[in-house]
Amino acid sequence: MKYFFINPGTDSAPINDAFSRFAYEGKDSPRLVLAPHETVATAMAYGYAMVTGEPQVVMVHVNVGTANALSMVMNAQKGRVPIIVTAGRTPVTEEGLPGTRDGGNHWGQECYDQGSILREYVKWDYELRSTIQLTSLVDRAFKIAMASPPGPVYLVLPREWLVEPTAPIRLPDPQRSTVPAPSAPSPEALREAAEALVASENPLLLTSRVGARPSSVHRLVELAESVALPVVEVWRTRMNFPTNHYLHLGYDAESRLRTADTILLVDCDVPWVPTRIKPDESAKIIQIDADPAQVHYPLWGFPVSLPITADSSVALPQLTEIIGKMLRDEASHDSRIAERRAKIAVEHRRLRDEWRNQAETARGQKPIDFNWLSHEINTVLDEDTIIVNEFDLVATQVDLTEPGSYYSGSTASGLGFGLGASLGPSSPAQLGP
Repeated sequence: MKYFFINPGTDSAPINDAFSRFAYEGKDSPRLVLAPHETVATAMAYGYAMVTGEPQVVMVHVNVGTANALSMVMNAQKGRVPIIVTAGRTPVTEEGLPGTRDGGNHWGQECYDQGSILREYVKWDYELRSTIQLTSLVDRAFKIAMASPPGPVYLVLPREWLVEPTAPIRLPDPQRSTVPAPSAPSPEALREAAEALVASENPLLLTSRVGARPSSVHRLVELAESVALPVVEVWRTRMNFPTNHYLHLGYDAESRLRTADTILLVDCDVPWVPTRIKPDESAKIIQIDADPAQVHYPLWGFPVSLPITADSSVALPQLTEIIGKMLRDEASHDSRIAERRAKIAVEHRRLRDEWRNQAETARGQKPIDFNWLSHEINTVLDEDTIIVNEFDLVATQVDLTEPGSYYSGSTASGLGFGLGASLGPSSPAQLGP
């Protein structure tokens, strides 16, 4: 962990003291990043974890700070972003211990159950009972946050235990404290999926966040190319597929859903809106996800013929390999796939021309049209650009070819994350001394 994002309060004095002591003694420690509000602090940790894939810690102030951080935690849950949210707790004693209550707010800020504020949106929450537990609890928090599917966790730290004298802490042995490996797919399920995709006349792939692992973008391209599989990004939260690739068919699946006979969902939470469109009832729908049941959605009734529990970074190359062997063993599919590849390329070019015309039509309009604004933003992008999109960037006007170059909010749509999320992954020079 490189950074410790914090919005301090009366509960965090022991944390501040520890960082000051580390600095005075010249010891290595995470870089302390002070934020003026809990929403910003949590969004910074969220943004850093989104871009790097590394879990980050944020500390907020007791129950009120937890409440301010809540919408960012909602984003992290639905976006599957590993952040460790810590908060102080108003002192649990009125007198008699170091760290006991010494201000009127310590009565007003007490909860019967502080974790209940965000328990629905975290994978795990716990309240520290003694510094004896500290090492194992922090280790557990990181493990659970990073275990697939990743997400936020919450650790409450009462002030009495933060000031409790401690013996020297021994860090866990890395060889005995590892994050569980991503789930591997069933070979039989992968073979069934491969057979369906190879035999399909009109397949379709939908994804939202496969690019959460940038290396998976290339794996998705390989899979799509193997069977001329058109890709549509729906509710895109990452850069998932090169927009200039001939198999990329934009961001609206409605025109293809009704005619698709095989639909592959890869890391796709909301593939369509049933009141607007549904796939044909005869279509075979295959899903690859670390949590195909989407248990953190109270209602999720999308039909799936073949759910495959697997991390997409593991499943995609295996599926591509199985398809490749099938095609080598039976060349009769070659002409059909080649014909589909040519048709999709034509559709890709048609869409690109249509999007270009939309931007040109909007040129010169006042107030400025978002199509033209997005088009102009596209002209200044380079290979080092990272876009954090809060709301109105028009996807059709921006070319994304580099994995890890685009991030936006999750389906939770907790607004206000953009500024903090863009600051979180900034360089140390930008974060300040």
